[in-house]
Amino acid sequence: MIIEVSDTASDKIVEILSSADIQNAFLRVGVDEGGCSGLSYTLIVDEQQAEEDIVLNKKQFKILVHANSIPYIDGLKIDYEEGGMLGGFTMNNPNAKVSCGCGASFRMANYRGEVKKCD
Repeated sequence: MIIEVSDTASDKIVEILSSADIQNAFLRVGVDEGGCSGLSYTLIVDEQQAEEDIVLNKKQFKILVHANSIPYIDGLKIDYEEGGMLGGFTMNNPNAKVSCGCGASFRMANYRGEVKKCD
């Protein structure tokens, strides 16, 4: 399984997708250069599916992942935690060798990415 999503995260994703003013909303999961560890996760609501996208069918929604991101996030576990200022989606990535304190960026053993200051 490329990406596993907890029940709590699934409920939150369904809530976010249903509140988006988009007819066919998907959750796009990916990786960008940047962040304090070199690579950053991206989670966005999207309606455009590219030819290179992998579609992951979950019970109540679909996840789009560009094929180039698969090596970085294969086995990713997404959860959602309620909790004041620190609440939100959490990523447990078996490919990450180093993660930043906030959990939004990571580095792999064979690729460091481009380290940039977190916003």
